[in-house]
Amino acid sequence: MSDSMIKDDQDTEYQEYDESYNAILEGVWGEGFLSPGGPEEVDSILEGLDLTDYTILDIGCGLGGADFHIAQSYKIKQITGIDIADNLVNHCKQTAIAKNLADNTSFLTVKPGPLPFDEGAMDIVFSKDSIIHIADKHSLAKDIYRVLRPGGWFAASDWLASHDGPPSSEMIAYEEAEGLDFGLAGHDTYEHALQEAGFQNIEFNNRNGWYRNQAREERSNLAGPLYEELKEKTGSAFVDQLIDIWDKMIIVLDRGELCPTHLRAQRPL
Repeated sequence: MSDSMIKDDQDTEYQEYDESYNAILEGVWGEGFLSPGGPEEVDSILEGLDLTDYTILDIGCGLGGADFHIAQSYKIKQITGIDIADNLVNHCKQTAIAKNLADNTSFLTVKPGPLPFDEGAMDIVFSKDSIIHIADKHSLAKDIYRVLRPGGWFAASDWLASHDGPPSSEMIAYEEAEGLDFGLAGHDTYEHALQEAGFQNIEFNNRNGWYRNQAREERSNLAGPLYEELKEKTGSAFVDQLIDIWDKMIIVLDRGELCPTHLRAQRPL
């Protein structure tokens, strides 16, 4: 659901970067988060990795929820969050000061394209549900490999398709409702991209079963406890559109076609 754009009947554009829309997503997913699962999902992505004194890159930091959780919960050296939106990065910088986390967090606005870091600069490259918008997984994998030190890890979550090739009519309907620039890849494409880049110890953890249940809870909250609060911020038509998006998303989740997935791969020593 990150980086989405939805249009109402008057062709008004609502972007996640808009303050009111960010507030909606935080209402659904928790403070600082623009995708599902919150701190628990961050911990699950990083499970088993010792981050002590590590330098970490977060691709697509959004409102910084994952970065601040990592900075507070792990004995890291530094985490740098990057995003393409100035207002999100500025929000993160202000929040870091408010949370007294400016010493071990930093945030940078970047342009789409190669990562602006030297080879071997990072111990971990992390991302939570943002790299769905990068369609060229082969170039992405090579660039992540480049900025990792030997022995460093790529640990992320992304949205995968259950297969490569044309999407179903249900998936097309969902993507059209979202208005997202999806770069969905299947498991085989992703695995080949990581292998071709030179990664080893490649792992995939399909989270479809977890999110099928989670999405239903989110949909119930949107239509129930959150409805009046969100209506005051954006109007009922917009909230109704969100509920319709969740309905369409649940269909492709139930089909197994949309697969939120944890990814893990290591640059060899």
